[in-house]
Amino acid sequence: MTLDDLRAYGADVDEGLGRCMGNEGIYLRLVGTLKDEAGFGRLSDAIAAGDLDTAFEAAHALKGVLGNLSLTPLYEPMCEITELLRARTQTDYAPLLATIAERRDGLVSLL
Repeated sequence: MTLDDLRAYGADVDEGLGRCMGNEGIYLRLVGTLKDEAGFGRLSDAIAAGDLDTAFEAAHALKGVLGNLSLTPLYEPMCEITELLRARTQTDYAPLLATIAERRDGLVSLL
């Protein structure tokens, strides 16, 4: 994975690098940790179980990580699902979860 790969994916690499004090190695290593990030599974499992409190906690934590790394394609739907869960909205979360999974898979394919 390169910075150009992440740019093509839609990440705001310059912003993400800025949060890592310009250290490309740290930034790429942090992005790489998302491959094994358990929060995605916890989010899906909690929604499937109807546990919106746990789902909100998982979504909120992921939103922070994705925002700090400026991974916009994943950050945007995570913001949307986080706000729905914050309000404990009873809705079909499947479309948002599918978008998140698809965009996560796109990121993981770069790693």
